[in-house]
Amino acid sequence: MTRRMPAAVIALVGLFIALYLALYKAGVIGTLACGTGSCETVQLSRWATFLGLPVAAWGAGYYALVLALLLASLQDRWGASRRLSLTLLVVTTWGVFFSAWLTYLELFVIRAICRWCVVSACLAVALWVLALLDWRDQARLTDR
Repeated sequence: MTRRMPAAVIALVGLFIALYLALYKAGVIGTLACGTGSCETVQLSRWATFLGLPVAAWGAGYYALVLALLLASLQDRWGASRRLSLTLLVVTTWGVFFSAWLTYLELFVIRAICRWCVVSACLAVALWVLALLDWRDQARLTDR
């Protein structure tokens, strides 16, 4: 349970990054602070949209869901819930796989790397590791 607050902070950082990229995609922000120009290449590629929505919007939804689950898990009522812990693990596993697919597209299809996307992928992996450790801890507590 001690990992949930740091995980919530990580999810909040991820949410801000995804919202930043979504605002760029929506035309609210003129240029991205990237330094290489590759971020714009990635964000303006045909792969920056998934099922009719910008990938960044999917990312914002993902991070918001993870944050909501983590905040719920901090409540006494849900703190010891293995089901909530498993839900976090499943959702963050999906996030890692989706990030891996997007990273593959950046490397081998778009041939440009967005620094913001790399940070987001690293955050997704960190959330997954924390969720896995939390789930393992929950399993140990209930086995006693």
